[in-house]
Amino acid sequence: MNALVKHQPETGMETRQASLADLMDRFIDAQDISAVSRSTYRRELRQFTAWLEETGRSERMHLLTRQDILAYKESLISAGRSSYTVSGYMVAVRRLYGWLEAEKVYPNIAKDVKGAKKAKGFRRDCLTPSQIREALDSIDETTPEGLRDFALLNLLARTGLRTVEISRALVEDLRQEAGEAVLWVQGKGRDSKDDFVLLVDDTLRPLRDWLASRGPLADTAPLFCSLSPKNYGQALTTRSISRIVKETFRRIGLDDGRLTAHSLRHTAVTLAIKGGASLPQAQAMARHTDPKTTMVYFHNVDRVEAGAERYIHF
Repeated sequence: MNALVKHQPETGMETRQASLADLMDRFIDAQDISAVSRSTYRRELRQFTAWLEETGRSERMHLLTRQDILAYKESLISAGRSSYTVSGYMVAVRRLYGWLEAEKVYPNIAKDVKGAKKAKGFRRDCLTPSQIREALDSIDETTPEGLRDFALLNLLARTGLRTVEISRALVEDLRQEAGEAVLWVQGKGRDSKDDFVLLVDDTLRPLRDWLASRGPLADTAPLFCSLSPKNYGQALTTRSISRIVKETFRRIGLDDGRLTAHSLRHTAVTLAIKGGASLPQAQAMARHTDPKTTMVYFHNVDRVEAGAERYIHF
């Protein structure tokens, strides 16, 4: 993008000329954040610059106002973006303009522009224990693909891992802690593998069967890999993991947009709580930074189990 950012004299801002792309690069370089967060900012701001170009606003950057930022937010909502996605994109724009103002490049026209209102509860449904068993039973474990897919779904449902955490997992991440099998993971927004999930026997056994089917493996081999000729041996992408889960769900008649690979994370946390896990235990498994996030699961479980609707009779 070659649009120049110019500033009106009445703003009191220092007059500079720089391409928007250069300014965004400078903004990202100035942030004391992880490499993953830098990549996220870059992706989210590319969405903003694409919208500026599509709407012709890139040619009049110096004339943009708060109303333009609100229009961008509305465009994201109208495009069907989730409230979480919209809020994430708006955080990037707010921080960009906050930095531009601090650098005396441009006034902060995005100040106090909020993200989209988040819906109460979860975006994805949970599965019942019988649905999980049915999904696993539908997988043919006599094939390499079946061994992989069984181990994959089983791991998701028993640990609450995110798809990105599984995609990043390597064989060497399978270790022992305090005499128990664990899988070290690189969580969302993390630069390293600094946390783990416990692998009980029912989780570990299918993993061992899958790994044994692959023969000798280097420690740096991906824990779950593609078996297609095109990219054989390469780590499964998050998209591939999501596709495998959705195909399994559809096979047993669960063709619902609210049931995704991420639903298995909600399912794992919910079933752990229903099984008696405490707040600290559930929070540690889910690797939630804020216990309030985990408390939402407890509230939902309590609401269902103590539902006043059960006392209504006709």
